[in-house]
Amino acid sequence: MDEQKMMDKLINIGIALTSEKRLDNLLEKIVEEARRFTSADAGSLYLKEEDHIHFVVSQNDTIRKRAGEKQEKDSFLPFTMPISNENIAGYVALSGKVINLEDVYNIPLEMPFRFNKSYDERNNYTTRSMLVVPMINNENEIVGVLQLINSMDENGKVIPFKPQYEKLIQSLASQAAAAVQMAQLREELKDSNLEMIERLSIAAEFRDKDTALHIKRMSKYSQIIADGLGFSKEDSEMILFTAPMHDIGKLGVPDSILLKPAKLTAEEFEEMKKHTTYGAKILRDSDHKIIRQAEKIALSHHEKWDGTGYPNGLSGENIPIEGRIVALADVFDALSVKRCYKDALPLDIVEKIIHNDTGTHFDPKVTKAFFENYDRILDVFEKYREED
Repeated sequence: MDEQKMMDKLINIGIALTSEKRLDNLLEKIVEEARRFTSADAGSLYLKEEDHIHFVVSQNDTIRKRAGEKQEKDSFLPFTMPISNENIAGYVALSGKVINLEDVYNIPLEMPFRFNKSYDERNNYTTRSMLVVPMINNENEIVGVLQLINSMDENGKVIPFKPQYEKLIQSLASQAAAAVQMAQLREELKDSNLEMIERLSIAAEFRDKDTALHIKRMSKYSQIIADGLGFSKEDSEMILFTAPMHDIGKLGVPDSILLKPAKLTAEEFEEMKKHTTYGAKILRDSDHKIIRQAEKIALSHHEKWDGTGYPNGLSGENIPIEGRIVALADVFDALSVKRCYKDALPLDIVEKIIHNDTGTHFDPKVTKAFFENYDRILDVFEKYREED
């Protein structure tokens, strides 16, 4: 490949990297493109954090072909190690230098770094040639290390990495560093937005003696159900962001009703039911997709599959799928967790109630997705368990 074609390819790779929004996908794509560019059999990527680097991506064609993709993933164990001369990636993160080695098992003693052969031993693999470059951002800061292993010729023989690859991979790594920083910023902003949504939603829940953990649990239950229904990553993540706002309308319910320790009268219950329409009014007329979906959930999460719910008596597929998902997630949490005014029901009883109410209260498809992912549901239940 001539130099102009290499540059054109590099530009196209840079454009592809900047278009990837998800950090995990971006990191995988960086290694894939760098390997393809240099005909590397394997590659890995480390991200820098203070005085450590985190091993976050590993790809290896030989291991994948030998035992399947699952084995390759099983062979990859994320870990953290200090930035030091004890390993090649640590040295590159420390020095910012490019290292191009013909044979990592014959590194001259005067070199200020050593090869860690634990990966080779663990996976019955032989590393020979290696090209390791720092990922340097626009502020000249090292944000990670890209490591390419065993350049292959057209006959599948391991050869050294060509010297002309060094500057090209440096350039790619710099583009990758900028893309990683942008993706990390998006992730941080997304996390802060979710935290803000949770905190604002908790304001409504606190008035009803619920807790912050209720918000976390039911929103994560909702995301798990959405996954089970085949939602895209983006759409199931949207549920995670919008489910916490399901009861925001309780801000409009009088304390005398919301905090009443005794059973509500029929009139009081009618007022309580208005929290669905109050929530929709609070969230209505937004230009943002996340708020529009939250409005649908606030309005519809008390509708029932058979049409006996409120506020509009919708039934079946006429109920927005987001509302059907949150309805089940919310009821499961309400039944399974202790409150000051009630004890938690045993999980086997809760499961029976959900099964019995499927086809009347709950969409059968939603219930099916719930129980098909019940192990994940219980993991969330345990992780965010209320203190006695």
